[in-house]
Amino acid sequence: MNNPVVIVGAGLSGLHAASLLTEQGIKCRVLEARDRIGGRVLSTLSPNRPDLGKFDLGPTWFWPQYERTIANLVKKLNVGTFDQYTEGAMLSERYHKEPPERYVLPENSVARSVRFRGGVQSLIDAVANTLPPGIVELETRVTAIRLDKAGAITLEAGRADGKIEKVPASAVILALPPRIAARHIEFSPSLPTDLMTDLVNKPTWMAGQAKAVAIYDRPFWRKSGLSGFVSSWVGPLQEIHDASPEIGSGALFGFFGMPAKMRRELGEDKVLELVIDQLVRLFGPSAQNVRAILYKDWANDSETAVEEDLDPLRDFPSYGQPPIAGGWERKMFFSGSETNSQFGGHLEGALQSAEQAVFEIIHLNNKPL
Repeated sequence: MNNPVVIVGAGLSGLHAASLLTEQGIKCRVLEARDRIGGRVLSTLSPNRPDLGKFDLGPTWFWPQYERTIANLVKKLNVGTFDQYTEGAMLSERYHKEPPERYVLPENSVARSVRFRGGVQSLIDAVANTLPPGIVELETRVTAIRLDKAGAITLEAGRADGKIEKVPASAVILALPPRIAARHIEFSPSLPTDLMTDLVNKPTWMAGQAKAVAIYDRPFWRKSGLSGFVSSWVGPLQEIHDASPEIGSGALFGFFGMPAKMRRELGEDKVLELVIDQLVRLFGPSAQNVRAILYKDWANDSETAVEEDLDPLRDFPSYGQPPIAGGWERKMFFSGSETNSQFGGHLEGALQSAEQAVFEIIHLNNKPL
């Protein structure tokens, strides 16, 4: 291949694809619209209290007993991990103005989940460190992908300085949410109707969600025999977990039951006020002593969500590979969590889909994997 394989998106899937191609001696470029790598992985410090540690505002866990691809990669790259804290009772909040009920779950009723020291960003950084310098190009937004009659591929990408670059490619891996590809990239010739319909009908995982992390000096709830796990029908958070680092500060994070449109109407300040009220209701007055609070509404992230993603998911989406056919076949490949049928919505799915895309590209070029 004279031209590189061009990967659109520098999330976990795109970076893993680039790493695998590089291992095989295949030239590649990774074009990323954001000013950072990681995509929906976002591990961040509190601006005012960086000493408290890093906390995940995107994905948090993996399950090594079921997810062998990520478990093997973590071992290969020597990324530090620790088990999610689950000791103690959970709380169930069913009704307004009634105290939460306390339950001790049977032993081994919750599957062992694993977190990363320094957040999931540590995995992103470890994968990125396997790449030669200059492979990943940030603030480079792909706006068009063109396939001429001779089968040559050219991408158009806008740079931060306003310049448009034309990028030749031997193949393209779209490692970004399918809806983002469908809505933000012009394809010439147009994608077949069934392919475009499939892309638009794949909801972006987490795109309609938000996460809040309340950070404390210590995980005070543990002394009360609580695990930090809460299930709530009252809200605004419908599911809460212990998000504390392995040592040091304490933290609780939650997913919202409140729809994206309601969060938008209320505004961040009011939403976070409701979050603290709920934590105090659940864990007592100590929950008022928040040292920092982090918030990420993915529905407001234009690199993640489109308008359709504001509607809450009713069921787990039907994920899997889009049906590529016609002239785009063998030229364009999809990777990302939404394109894996078995582990859609998980980091494992992002990795497996990258490996599938790279396998197909190598197979087409008669190179052993």
